[in-house]
Amino acid sequence: MKLLSRLALATLLALPLAAQAQGYPNKPIKMIIPLAAGSAVDNAARVVTQKMGETLGQGFAVENIAGAAGVTGAERLARSTPDGYTIGGFNDSVLTMVPHLVPKMPWNALTDFVPVSLVGTIEWGLVVKAESPYRTLADFLAAAKAAPGKLNYGSGGNGSPQHIGMALIMDRAQIDVVHVPYKGATPAAVAVAAGEVDVSMQGLGTVTSLIQGGKLRLLAVSTPQRLAQYPNVPTFQESGMPNFTFNSWFAMVAPAGTPPEIVQRLNDAVRTAVNDPATREKLIGIGVTPRGTTAAEFGTATKAQYELYRKVIQDKGISAN
Repeated sequence: MKLLSRLALATLLALPLAAQAQGYPNKPIKMIIPLAAGSAVDNAARVVTQKMGETLGQGFAVENIAGAAGVTGAERLARSTPDGYTIGGFNDSVLTMVPHLVPKMPWNALTDFVPVSLVGTIEWGLVVKAESPYRTLADFLAAAKAAPGKLNYGSGGNGSPQHIGMALIMDRAQIDVVHVPYKGATPAAVAVAAGEVDVSMQGLGTVTSLIQGGKLRLLAVSTPQRLAQYPNVPTFQESGMPNFTFNSWFAMVAPAGTPPEIVQRLNDAVRTAVNDPATREKLIGIGVTPRGTTAAEFGTATKAQYELYRKVIQDKGISAN
């Protein structure tokens, strides 16, 4: 009897959301971004939601809730009503790295959110000072193997994507390079250009101006194929590291319990946006490669990357402290 009562109550609670799904959306939608304004995700979100708003017939309001490596803003989303009127614009760090770095997480990345779509990726590569003796990735790896613990690399801080990206390279190549954390990705990139550190694994949007200005040399890109904007720069795979890829995401999620019909409407709007020529051009112009996956595809990718980073963070003893 108690079980039947609970099932009946759950059914009653679900009815209002099901009814809302039929007329969705009939008011503006808020997107919570757990990152600072001006970040790659924030910039991309403002481009994509403009087109999504046109498709859905309702405007989007972006709310940046930065702090605690994204934990604070993500918690706000996790506690929001799952009616499709509050969604999230997350990067991969919030969903797949931070959960393994922060003790006593107030939310679960795999159960407190439902995937909407992987909207785009921010491509990465390994950079050195323009005058560096390392002309190729193979040059750098050979030098690191010849002198374990003598070379160093800069990152945006302990537990940052730059830190984890380089940890993956070290693990795959079996090299020992000293970590030098900075207060952000840009200071780490500038440090490489100034010769303070030997290398840095960086999102290309962060280092494009330094590469174009002749301050940094891009040794390899961590994409499956060469990039159109850097046709002469080989991939890691071409440079002797088979199956190595690494990038950042801009993804959309919703609170757990959001009706599937609403998730599908949002997914359709994302895919319409990233396939719009003008929107694609704007995204590529700010360093984002448009993607637009199904919700299921994004869910599978999240789980795989969650486990990958869990292992490397634990194996390498990486912490946010």
